[in-house]
Amino acid sequence: MDRVIEKRKRIRKPHVYLGMGGLVFLFFIYQIIWADHSSVMRVDKDKLTISTVEQGLFNDYITIIGQVEPIATIYLDAIEGGRIKEKIIEEGAMVKKGDVILRLENRQLYQTILNSEAALAEKENYLRNTRISFEAEMIQSRRNMLDNRFSLQRKQRNYEQSQMLYEEKLIAKEEYLQAKEDYEYERDLLEINRLKAKNDSIMLMTNMKTLDNDLQKMRQMLGLVRERLDHLEVRAPVDGQLGMLDAELGQSIAQGQRIGMIHVLSDFKVKASVDEHYIDRVKTGLPCSFNRNEAEYSLLVKKVYPEVRDGQFQIDMVFQNQKPKSIRTGQTYHIKMQLGQSVRAVLIPRGAFFQSTGGQWVFVLNDSETAAYKRPVKIGKQNPRYFEVLEGLEPGEKVITSGYEMFGDNERLEIR
Repeated sequence: MDRVIEKRKRIRKPHVYLGMGGLVFLFFIYQIIWADHSSVMRVDKDKLTISTVEQGLFNDYITIIGQVEPIATIYLDAIEGGRIKEKIIEEGAMVKKGDVILRLENRQLYQTILNSEAALAEKENYLRNTRISFEAEMIQSRRNMLDNRFSLQRKQRNYEQSQMLYEEKLIAKEEYLQAKEDYEYERDLLEINRLKAKNDSIMLMTNMKTLDNDLQKMRQMLGLVRERLDHLEVRAPVDGQLGMLDAELGQSIAQGQRIGMIHVLSDFKVKASVDEHYIDRVKTGLPCSFNRNEAEYSLLVKKVYPEVRDGQFQIDMVFQNQKPKSIRTGQTYHIKMQLGQSVRAVLIPRGAFFQSTGGQWVFVLNDSETAAYKRPVKIGKQNPRYFEVLEGLEPGEKVITSGYEMFGDNERLEIR
């Protein structure tokens, strides 16, 4: 018997296309879900600085460079202007309070003094003449009063006699009335002269007092002008060392012009610049110290200047107890400033990575140290040796602490 032979099924092209499409789809799904999409960069291990995260004691301090300065600097300003005619003490010399440093001359000032003396003499002469006139008027006023009283006595007597005679009808009424009127007139005139003398005396006394006050003021003014002569001698206000004397013979100095300065060397201070990052933490009274010649010296922050220039602010420190025997103005010391108490914390050594990341992330190595991954962290305080890690790292982990400039935006590093 014949047997029916079945035709073999062939793989057709549509089936191939569907299979390939499925494989591509599965590959894409794998890439989306499980594949590593982070950007990768290969780096050499010997070009990296790798540090281990530690658990230890964090000392909250910073190191600053301080420069020795005199405890105070007194500026020399010309109180009076003039031309330098004599230079007595040179720059750098030690001076005592009251020592004459420069002598000036000012012909205009001499003329002012002569004019003031002439005006004072004129005022004194006027006051003298006024006083003489006042005394003359007082004498004349007393004389007039004396004449009035004498005349009043006579007319009063005549009036009283006329009144008696008139009552006895021995004289005419007209004669009696004339005597009465003469008496009353003389009496009223005496009262008027008395008031006039009183008012004149008050007015003259007031004028005299005003003139005396004016004269006193003119004498005081002349005294002040004469004091200006003393200011032509520039003297040292304190004991110290004369520095930066800008004055030469014949040079004209304006009033108020700065001539030089005097450094008070009875004590010293140390001035330093601090990064503005610490401006909220640096306060007066903070302890500082430095070592020199195997000895430790203590200081305290005395003054914090509020101005910030070029990312730094300045502070003044003073010695607490002893100071170096060989201390000199201009010396520099590396000073340790204690900002707070020491605490236990997670630490990583300082490195250039901080400039690139701002302390917001680091590259952390895997256990085999064949790769490093970008990880966010939180950095707290810092001292010259360590950063304090608040979040993101555990003791024993290793991180790259060298600069990250060459890594770009890569999130994973392959280390070879």
